[in-house]
Amino acid sequence: MLRVAVPNKGALSEAAITMLTEAGYRQRRSSRELVLVDNENNVEFFYLRPRDIAIYVGGGTLDLGITGRDLLLDSGAEAMEDLGLDFARSTFHLAGPTGQFASVKELEGKRVATSYELLLSKYLEKHGVNAEVVRLDGAVESSIRLGVADAIADVVETGNTLRAAGLEIFDEPIMRSEALLIRRQDQGEPEGLEVLRRRLRGVLVARQYVMMDYDISEDLLEAATKITPGMQSPTISPLDRDGSVAVRAMVRKRDTNKIMDSLYEAGARAILVSPIQAARI
Repeated sequence: MLRVAVPNKGALSEAAITMLTEAGYRQRRSSRELVLVDNENNVEFFYLRPRDIAIYVGGGTLDLGITGRDLLLDSGAEAMEDLGLDFARSTFHLAGPTGQFASVKELEGKRVATSYELLLSKYLEKHGVNAEVVRLDGAVESSIRLGVADAIADVVETGNTLRAAGLEIFDEPIMRSEALLIRRQDQGEPEGLEVLRRRLRGVLVARQYVMMDYDISEDLLEAATKITPGMQSPTISPLDRDGSVAVRAMVRKRDTNKIMDSLYEAGARAILVSPIQAARI
């Protein structure tokens, strides 16, 4: 049975559980459930602290896990990225009091607070900066006001918390993160991984694409299909009236209205858009 770690709380947990549910797997209904067995799909899910997941996977206790790239790299575990999941996107940044720092080089001899000690230490070493890393488990933004640090390194989503604390981001991002499916390094793929991976990719496709249908005259078809080439090619079916066809193609959801406008200008009519519930590409 495939053993998979899932974040047990927070936004990362909610999004991971939603994605797994959309992929056809049973998920817990209560936060008190620590383990759930999905016999139908031959998978056992373990709900763990996001920071611990890479350690369990890297140590071989569990086969797979869902966690953030930042947490994976900060863990030092022998685990690797298998599939990006396109949620929980964030950026790991340096920040300090407004107007005080402009470059990582200016942190020489300073104190930098973070919850990501290993990740920050490697970054400072890479840039040849000798700074004291102050490890904190939370509330990193308050460390400067409390006098325990001169600057911070933290995961930033909107930047509102930093601004509220009188801080600003400086220098280039240390790294960009998102939720990942991870597995152990230097080990063959566990049985069941390909099915899980295929299902998750199907969810990603279903979220990113819609199905577009429209009618068009055959003499205008070539121009229209250039607008909607589909994943491989569009499906084209004859209509009852002579000289017209019905076209169906997958298009990116974010481009839907622009594509509809272009199709209308190209002569297409009865343009309809439908969501995709699931997909296998």
